[in-house]
Amino acid sequence: MFTGTIATCLLDFCVAMGLVVGGSLLGGCAALITHNNPGSTMLNLADELKIWALVAALGGTMDTLRVIDRGVFGLNILPMARQLIFLVAAFLGCQAGYLIIEWIVHGSDGHL
Repeated sequence: MFTGTIATCLLDFCVAMGLVVGGSLLGGCAALITHNNPGSTMLNLADELKIWALVAALGGTMDTLRVIDRGVFGLNILPMARQLIFLVAAFLGCQAGYLIIEWIVHGSDGHL
């Protein structure tokens, strides 16, 4: 139904968002068990997990960097542009996951 590029963008977005949200929620459960503040733990984890979720959603950075290298130095623009789109999709997924955790922690009033 979806073309390959759109499907990969959606997959990267959802994987990155799921890693941030899932890791933060489970970390919040661990904070409850260890009698720590789950809200601040979840926010800290969501912020720290963003870069790891980005790397995991892209399947490791070496392939992405290799394609970008070939695009810049080999003037192979289309694959490089596609990898940059995947990178942006994963980044947006990470940020969406962080905003979901922030919304869960702060609620509608915006206070911790």
